[in-house]
Amino acid sequence: MISIIGGYIGRAYKEFRGEILVLPSRTVALVFCLILFLVPPLITSNPYDLRILILASIFAIFAASWDLLAGFTGQMNFGHALFFGVAAYTSALVNLHTGLPIWLTIPIGALAAVLAGLVVGIPCLRLRGPYLALATLAFPLILTGIIFVFPDITGGELGVSGIDRLAGSRVTEYYIAITLMISLGFIMWKITASKTGILFHAIREDEVTARASGINTTKYKLLAFCLSGLFAGIAGGLYVHFMRIAGPSTLELMLSFQAIIWAIFGGIATIYGPIAGVFIIYPLLEFADFLPEWRMLLFAIIVMLALLFMPEGITTWVRNKIEKECPRCKLRNIATRKSCRICRADLG
Repeated sequence: MISIIGGYIGRAYKEFRGEILVLPSRTVALVFCLILFLVPPLITSNPYDLRILILASIFAIFAASWDLLAGFTGQMNFGHALFFGVAAYTSALVNLHTGLPIWLTIPIGALAAVLAGLVVGIPCLRLRGPYLALATLAFPLILTGIIFVFPDITGGELGVSGIDRLAGSRVTEYYIAITLMISLGFIMWKITASKTGILFHAIREDEVTARASGINTTKYKLLAFCLSGLFAGIAGGLYVHFMRIAGPSTLELMLSFQAIIWAIFGGIATIYGPIAGVFIIYPLLEFADFLPEWRMLLFAIIVMLALLFMPEGITTWVRNKIEKECPRCKLRNIATRKSCRICRADLG
């Protein structure tokens, strides 16, 4: 029995070493995740710090879900807050009127966001580029108007309040948000590394050629909208139960643009790039609250410098410094290696 368990542990470690420790970027991601799990015992005396990290985790899921749609399939979505807001309002209203626990209301809100993805995706299938972006931009505005028309249900400008809390303590809320952020980020990354992700790439690079090759581009674009809505919806449900209010701010255009900025700053078409972008920009601006007049200027300067010197995103720039791609098999290796770890091709 002990030998069997030892064999499983040995194989697990070998798999872990071959998948994670083999590349510096993945090792850095692992260390980052471990640090996040060790943070609360160090700063529990200041709940505000935990609040910032919880919101950063929620927005990281939201930004990564935008990257899954726009970064990998090229379906530029300027109204991504629609999924976030639909899930937030659905979770809040279901919890308020039925009393269902949050572990049911959040999935219900995520399913509502998936339906919103279908509602957006179906009429936008034939649109591309700026036309698609403008069409998606209209949906959050339409829903915001509906919210103001039915204030008895939606609360109008005041929103919906009196919602159950995400957890009984701030530390527990932190661990829920961090665990979901890491888990969902890993799931999205694995989706993009699968056959489905390759097809998403093909649609983004040349949709006409992909269709001519026999790929059902309509099905996969709808799938991208639904998957993006699902993950953004989970973020919206987490947000509303953490803040305990669902208001028109969850549908604001600025929220959609922030997701785009976070993704561009971190690195589009990476999944981990938007997550890193959120954890760099959002806490930095929140901790700079002692300079309220300079926060937006600081934000603009950071984004401008990133676009000038790291146009592919900060994570891509860092990864290219510490790793290099094999010209033969296209796998990445540590920058100090002279030959590829797989095909042994010369790396120069």
